Amino acid sequence: VQLQASGGGLVQAGCSLRLSCAASGAIFSINAMGWYRQAPGKQRELVAFITSGGTTNYADSVKGRFTISRDNAKNTVSLQMNSLKPEDTAVYYCAGSPVGSLRVTDRLSWGQGTQVTVSS
Repeated sequence: VQLQASGGGLVQAGCSLRLSCAASGAIFSINAMGWYRQAPGKQRELVAFITSGGTTNYADSVKGRFTISRDNAKNTVSLQMNSLKPEDTAVYYCAGSPVGSLRVTDRLSWGQGTQVTVSS
């Protein structure tokens, strides 16, 4: 499975950004898709994921601000990020898994990272 992420950039606090990720290759093997992020000096953390059936899961830190969606016909997943905060600054990584969760990290496929920077 190949995952190609797009979006990201530099915005001010309170603004919005949208990330997208397109899957190709053995897409039939993908169940959950979503995003991790890694800030400088910190461990990579799970942000949000969505299963092929549409079940969503969010980190507490982004609930109410981020919305993940998926287009199974186009094999894409998007992350709408509203009310961005400086602490959201990180490299965001698209990920896909054959199981219904991105928490099972040993089976993840990764896309390249995309930088999100939120200035105060």
